[in-house]
Order: sequence, then C-alpha cells, then structure tokens
Amino acid sequence: MKDSTRVLLSLGAAVAGGIAIGASGNASLMRLADGVAPVGALWVNAIRMTVIPLVVSLIITGIASASDVKSVGRLGGRTLLVFVLLLVGIAIVVMPLAPGLFSLLPARAATRPTLPMGAVEATEQLLSSGQTQTFGTWITSLVPPNPIAAASSGAMVPLIVFALFLALAIAHGPEATRATLVAFFKAVADAMSVLVRWIVKVAPIGVFALVLPLAARAGGSLVGAIGFYILAYSAASLVMTALLYPVVAIVGRIPMRRFARAALPAQLIAFSSSSSIASLPALVDSAENGLALPAPITGFVLPLAVSTFKAAAPVSWTVGALFIGWFYGVPLHARELATIAFAAIFLAFASPGIPRGAFIMLTPLFLAIGLPAAGIGILIAVDAIPDTLATVLNVTGDLAAAALVARGERATADIGQSLGLGELQSTALETTHAPTHR
Repeated sequence: MKDSTRVLLSLGAAVAGGIAIGASGNASLMRLADGVAPVGALWVNAIRMTVIPLVVSLIITGIASASDVKSVGRLGGRTLLVFVLLLVGIAIVVMPLAPGLFSLLPARAATRPTLPMGAVEATEQLLSSGQTQTFGTWITSLVPPNPIAAASSGAMVPLIVFALFLALAIAHGPEATRATLVAFFKAVADAMSVLVRWIVKVAPIGVFALVLPLAARAGGSLVGAIGFYILAYSAASLVMTALLYPVVAIVGRIPMRRFARAALPAQLIAFSSSSSIASLPALVDSAENGLALPAPITGFVLPLAVSTFKAAAPVSWTVGALFIGWFYGVPLHARELATIAFAAIFLAFASPGIPRGAFIMLTPLFLAIGLPAAGIGILIAVDAIPDTLATVLNVTGDLAAAALVARGERATADIGQSLGLGELQSTALETTHAPTHR
C-alpha cells in the first residue's frame, strides 16, 4: 500500500472517529481523544527538528556546487533565471487569487479547535510585533546579526538570506575549501533526508493523533473545510497550469495548441504517478520531437527542472497557509503572504525529493507567521488528491521552462550570427552540453 494511501486512510479514520466521539458527548471518550494529542505533537516536533539543518545544507550544496554553472556558461545562468522568473510570476498571481477563493469559505464558528502548545504565544507575538512593524524594520531584519539565534528562533527568511550568502562565499572560495564544505553539507543533507523519510513513514500515526481531537471538537465542519481546501488547491493548480500556455506562446513563440499536444503525454504520467521524475522520459521526447527544442538544451534543462524546479510551490504553500489560518482562526495579511511567497521562490529549489517534502520545508514558516505547526499534519494527510494536479503543474512548468530557455538561446544565437559569431556559439554549445544528454 502506498504511503499516501495509508495517510489518507488514517485521516479518514481520525475524522470519522472524532465526529463519532463528538456526537456521543461522552466525556471519557473526549478525554481519550485529547490524550492522543501528545503523540501528534511529538511527530510534529520530529519534523521541526530536521528542517533547519536540512534547509541550510540543501541551499548551500545547491548553490555552492552550482559554481559548476560557470562551466556550463550562459545556458546555466539563463536556466536558473527562467526558473526564478516563473516562480515569481506564479507567486504574484496566486497571492491575490488564493485569498479570493478563501473569502468564499464562511467564517469559523465561535468554538475553535484548541491551538497546540506554543501556537498561542507565537500568534500573540506576531500580532504584537505587527503593530510596530515597518517596511524599514522588515528590510533590516532580513540580514540576521546572529544566524545561530535566527535558526534557534525559527526566523526562516533571515536564515535563508544567511545561507544564500554563505553558499555564494563557499562557491567563490578556493577549490579545496569548496570541495570540503560542499561534501560536508551534502553529507548533512543526505542524513537529514534519511531521517525525514523515517518520520514520513510514521505519518499515519502522527496524522491520526493530530486530527482525532480536532475532529472530535470541530465535528462535521472539518469534513466540509477539508473538501473546500482540496477544491481550492486543485483549482489554483489548474489555473496556474493554464496560464503557462499563453506565457509560452508569447515569450517562447510556440503556439498554445502545439505546446498543449506536446505537454499532454508527460501530464498524463504526472497525473497518474504524482512524480515529476517519472515524467522525465516523456518530457524529453515531447521537447525534442513535439517542440523541436535542441537536444543540448533539453538534456540540460529538463533533468535540472524535474529535480529542483517546483512550479507548484507558491500554490501549495499559499493555499495551505490560508486554510490552516482559517481553520485555527489566525488571520493572514499581505505581509504574512509575502513571506510565504518569498520563501516559496527560494526554498522550492531546496525541497527534498521525498513524498510531502515541500510541506516539511513549510513547517518553520508556519511558526514564523503565527500558525501552529500541527497544521502541517492536516496538509500532509489531504495532499494525496490535489498532489496529482500539483504534479501536472510542475511538469508543465518544466516543459515551459525548457521552451523559454530555448527561445532565449535562439535569440542570442541570432544576434551572434548577425555579428558573425553564430557558428562559434553553436560549436561551443554542443561541445559543452552534449555529454549531459541521455
């Protein structure tokens, strides 16, 4: 049985059992439901303890080893730029779209689920600091005076900034130093990834312990809210997927119908497998035969895209944060949503390649904006259904990125050719990138 199926069954059992306990009105059963909550808290704490070392090590290894971008020259830089610009565009569209969707959800009743330990304090601290927060103080806070303190307090955005600068410094250091530090942080990332896999394996137990007391107190409203979240997440993923078509048509100069035909085989594999990597052979075939993209570009861009480029990250993180904020009665405003969007753009590249890895990365951000980390368990539990459409968005974004990079390369080649450099550029491109094509 798949892990996602086990988690979904655990969620269903917890919701059904919790509703039955709540309807019975039996005080002993309610105490029993509340008694399993510490198990869920332990599971969430296990997730949280891995996030900081995992995030820092993945960012450093990703960027520091990306000094190899120098060896792949202009193509590597343009690829990374396209990835970032697509993520920024998706985040800009999602930020007003997602709150609009959740405005359709009725306000929570006066009785709300009890916030887990520490969530009340985090929310109060956020609200109190927000009263005096200015744009200037926010900008100042981006560079942490003490990165260790930022890590211990869960200040995720300043920690990301520190990790980015450290990674760039390592990348520009001596080769021997860079190799040693990259190897060290890669070992840390590998160890943390193994630990995270173990934690995800026991997700059914953690999710059951988290959701049972919530369902016992929230009753049938939890079922309707989860259904709305799934629909909102799925709808937002479909909208973002559809918007990629005109982007490719306008910027990449590829007709939408042609792009749609080329993307369909990989999309079908993504939908059925919920795996971007499983779609890679179909992506390469569609890019080369359906869109006639150069083999050196597809051989470089597409493997990099399915490994690191998560176009659905701004969608899943923003929609997930809004749902958990609604459920626990913690309002999210423009500043909190901007923090999520900023993190989604840069942390999307550092998400571990494991099931529900993106939500693992989201955990400290929840604490930073005043949301209870226990909400991650709910998102992981219900992710199996909308994740299929999110994977379709990821795969479509991968193919779109390849098309946009190819368009940029063609434009540069045209300029070079007009200057008499076209043959030289073409030879250099083939020499540099042909070995990367499988």
